[in-house]
Amino acid sequence: MKILHVIANLAPRYGGPAKAGMEMAAVLAARGHEVTIFSTNQDGNGVLDEPTDRVIRKNGVDIRYFPVIQPKFWRTSPAMAFALNKAIPNFDIVHIHSLYLFHGMAAGHYARKHGVPYIVRPHGTLDPVMYARHRYRKRIMETLFEDRNIRLANALHYTTEEELLLAKPYVHGSSGFVVPNGVNSSEYQELPIHGSFRSRYKLLEGKKMLLFFSRINFKKGLDVLVEAFKHIHREHPDTVLVLTGPDDENYGLKVREWLKAAGLSEFAIFTGMLTGKDKLAVLRDADLFLLPSYTENFGIAVVEAMACGIPVVISDKVNIWREVVQEGAGLAVPVDPVKVAEAACQLLNDPELCVRMGEQGRAMVSHYYEWSQVGAQLEQEYRQLIGESDPAGSSRGAEAGLNWGS
Repeated sequence: MKILHVIANLAPRYGGPAKAGMEMAAVLAARGHEVTIFSTNQDGNGVLDEPTDRVIRKNGVDIRYFPVIQPKFWRTSPAMAFALNKAIPNFDIVHIHSLYLFHGMAAGHYARKHGVPYIVRPHGTLDPVMYARHRYRKRIMETLFEDRNIRLANALHYTTEEELLLAKPYVHGSSGFVVPNGVNSSEYQELPIHGSFRSRYKLLEGKKMLLFFSRINFKKGLDVLVEAFKHIHREHPDTVLVLTGPDDENYGLKVREWLKAAGLSEFAIFTGMLTGKDKLAVLRDADLFLLPSYTENFGIAVVEAMACGIPVVISDKVNIWREVVQEGAGLAVPVDPVKVAEAACQLLNDPELCVRMGEQGRAMVSHYYEWSQVGAQLEQEYRQLIGESDPAGSSRGAEAGLNWGS
């Protein structure tokens, strides 16, 4: 198959969606498909150091970066739209990542124009919390193009059953399928020596390390985390909170203010974004992973933590929470600082339970979230979609969505 992924950003600062998009494309390429990614060169207020005048090949995937222009909040790129119009007829299927952005409007329009089946991946934007955010602006976009994109998509791609259920009121009856994100568990087989991260910070000497490992962003429940840490630290004064991840829109300033107001600044470490061996080192040394998000359509950071054998405490708004609890890999609680603190203290008080949950987490990742398995599932969905939209191999339905899957 010739597959086109269209995504607004690939810069590491954008976290899970960018990472998952790249890795998803790579695993499909490894399965023998011709895979291309169209994206912009946006990187926060700047741009990536990537050429915009030619194809870059990475991990078997052809990547085209297009210049982003104002208004950048919409990831606007007329050059991408022009290229999509020319390129889409050459592909068997188009996979659009995220809603309410320029690339989705353009890709959906030209996929329909040229009669190529397309999939829309909401990336959690149809969760009620995110759906309500900036509602006036989104309502305009829905009227102009997004409702049409969703209604006429051949399928929607969700990463959890929970995401599918939460999105149902907003998808106009459109159907879809569930295929999770993945990890390459081989990357977590040989971790750095225990203590290699701790040795960089005197504060961590002899302490229990609580890890927040995600974007520093409003939806991650950092206000809840700081309040929870106040309760945890009162019961376990040997705890230190390590916050690892890119600062999204300077939200870290608020988090620092909350920590200062709680008298906890001296017991918190901000590392910024860590990659490669540094990322593995911080995961290796953590005693507990905490993510009390208000909304999380998947939670790839949770999976990475489990791959490293860390017991996790997450909110029941992280959409893999049911699976985590069912497999005994961690605890899930409401978005409430007292509940988060109680769960964290339960694990800190029971080292044997922590070890068991860490082992269960590794097994869960290997069983459910290995990219090689996920890639096979996605390939199957593509084949079914193409087969249903073009059973005779002679024509494609341009304006009709299909009802298949969940």
